[in-house]
Amino acid sequence: MIAIAGPNLPIDLLAATGRFRGVLAFEPDRATPRASGWLESKFAPWARPLLETWAEGKYDDLDHVLFSRADDTSQRLYYYICELQRRGQLGGPQPLILDVCKIPRDTSRRRTVAKLRELADRLGVDSSALGEAIARTNEEKRSSTDKGGSPVCLLAGTPPPDGRLHEVIEAEGFAPAGSTLTQEWLDPGPLVDGDNRDPFAALGEQLHTRPRGPRSFADAESLLAKSLHTSQASAAILWRIEEDEAQCWHLPAEREALEAAGIPSLVMTRRDWLANDGAREEIAAFLEGVTR
Repeated sequence: MIAIAGPNLPIDLLAATGRFRGVLAFEPDRATPRASGWLESKFAPWARPLLETWAEGKYDDLDHVLFSRADDTSQRLYYYICELQRRGQLGGPQPLILDVCKIPRDTSRRRTVAKLRELADRLGVDSSALGEAIARTNEEKRSSTDKGGSPVCLLAGTPPPDGRLHEVIEAEGFAPAGSTLTQEWLDPGPLVDGDNRDPFAALGEQLHTRPRGPRSFADAESLLAKSLHTSQASAAILWRIEEDEAQCWHLPAEREALEAAGIPSLVMTRRDWLANDGAREEIAAFLEGVTR
């Protein structure tokens, strides 16, 4: 069985194995005495409860866990787990990492495709199986529909640990748009070129150019503007946690996108990942004001 811990991973390829378990499950609010002793404070906050759960043997029924080099914490956590296992301080499944290169140049694209082939060989997925999985996933993307109904509030920025902020938005009569952490990791991305005779090249190209993600070279203002347009949002919340330092440089551009959209917006920066800093109350008050 295989699970993942990170974004921008080849969900199509993992589905083709027939052994994909999904995202490593963990409790965001749990105590992490061992993991906190192993990890520095600058790791994204999801790393500590995940590593604590790993240390308890809760993932021992898995064979592999795939990490992503497209995310700093996912990449660093992979190396820490490898070292802890080497020292005999940690057991559990075998960690793997996929080198997803995001620099917009041909060498990065070719390396991503090459590493994708290596992963497929490791997991026993051939070209035919991958092509079939890509076709199924593409069809699911085309058939997905928006239920509509309530006005939409886009929750952008740092993916929250679970639906705790989405629930506040729903309680105020809005349909929440925007991913939780689990949804972000499980996102298969845009359509993969199903006409490409080489499914590894097609999927590698999609991974390489996928606009979302912490190491994406896409324009932050354009991405937020597209999300606002696609979701048809009537209100927007830009929520970033204290540890999300790399993304704070996008804030001025994202403010411009919110202003250009002409809808009510709430910007929340340097926040607590668990939302124990009054975030729920602030969001509720903001959306209550929008509906008046």
